[in-house]
Amino acid sequence: MTSSIEHLARRRFIQLGGTGSLGLSLAGLMNAQAATAVRTGVSPIRACILLFYYGGPSHLDTYDMKPDAPAEIRGSFQPISTSVPGLQICEHLPHMSRVMDKVAIVRSVHHKASLHDSASIHALTGRPLEGPDRELFASIPQFYPSYGGAFSFLKQTAGYDVPFAALPYVFQNVIPTPCQGGGFLGNAFDPLQIDVDPARKIYPVDALSPRDGMNGIRLGQRRGLLEALNPAASVVSPISKYYDKAFDLLQSDAIHKAMDITQESPEMRERYGFGSDPVSKGEVNGGGGELGFARQMRGQNLLLARRLVEAGVPFVNVYDCRQQGQNWDAHVNCESQHKNYLLPLADQALSALIEDLDQRGLLDSTLIVATGEFGRTPTINASAGRDHWPHCYSVLMAGGGVRGGAVFGSSDKFGAHPDTDPVTPGDVAATIFWRMGIDHAVNIVDQTGRPHRLTTGEPIQQLF
Repeated sequence: MTSSIEHLARRRFIQLGGTGSLGLSLAGLMNAQAATAVRTGVSPIRACILLFYYGGPSHLDTYDMKPDAPAEIRGSFQPISTSVPGLQICEHLPHMSRVMDKVAIVRSVHHKASLHDSASIHALTGRPLEGPDRELFASIPQFYPSYGGAFSFLKQTAGYDVPFAALPYVFQNVIPTPCQGGGFLGNAFDPLQIDVDPARKIYPVDALSPRDGMNGIRLGQRRGLLEALNPAASVVSPISKYYDKAFDLLQSDAIHKAMDITQESPEMRERYGFGSDPVSKGEVNGGGGELGFARQMRGQNLLLARRLVEAGVPFVNVYDCRQQGQNWDAHVNCESQHKNYLLPLADQALSALIEDLDQRGLLDSTLIVATGEFGRTPTINASAGRDHWPHCYSVLMAGGGVRGGAVFGSSDKFGAHPDTDPVTPGDVAATIFWRMGIDHAVNIVDQTGRPHRLTTGEPIQQLF
């Protein structure tokens, strides 16, 4: 089934469909990209880092505080001033407060999925899960591609060694959430999955390293032998893509070096932050941020993302938490979870990434998008927590030509619903593709030949 899907996806891509409903020719894609740049006056960027705060951070306790609301809504956190006059954020984000002149906040994102799996699928594909809002207790195939998967498909002739990478694990509720790969475009457009070793505090590169004695000459000889013994491997076919990718990765010095995070100075690694090892503090019911897997590497994940962008990887997903019950899902002791376990590393790492990219001259060409799958309820519950709330939450964008200090959309006085300029995950998706130089309205086709518009939304051009 996978091979037939990939074959159809590739065939549709190179058909004479131009910009019609069956897909894009290469010329059509390039023309669409050029037209988009001319029409908007904004040149495409080179990379996107998508940071996913799995579990749902509280917008009311971070970037959309309501200090004038009743105590049961505003909580005890205080707002602080930032580098942007008049813009305030949470007191527990001191590092971010100093770089908000490089950040835009979208305060009116909303959708209808109130459960983690449905909401994550909507947030990371731009499309809702078909059927009722639900958690998944058995594996189902991913349908719509992730943003990186769709990017890989539409840019498959661009010659990237790695067009799409994801780290430091596959996140899950009960089963891996089906929104992290190529979906109906096929496994060929899944990311290079990079895992973390929290004990050694590294990202192993063993799988990408040739065996001892396997130099470039011997590797080339083996490739030639493969093609001689298996002619199908030397022609353009779905399976040949896997061979090509494997050989390219084995010979990619840039990717190998990028993943060796020990090459960074101790000072730089400390700037991004190391967390403490996970230890139970008795707050794990409905929260559990202190027990998050590899929590001590949350900051290093963003350092690795920067290294991958430098190495030429154009799309990088970073999953901030891996597992339900050990993430941002603070149903109990929301303020303690955010203050003590979740916000400190998030604050340090994201601010470091923004400053680091800026100092390296990469911020204008790299879009950072930081989002959860939803926000939290305006009213604090009986367990001092906040529950799921998809009806209004905030998404951060930095770099990529964003107007620093901008705020798009607003929530009502309780942070419960959009008050102005409501935004959907489809609009966030359209913004990402538009900035990457891809026509957000182009059609891609599924395994049955049915066309689907790439996004359901429109770019938030006012932010750029």
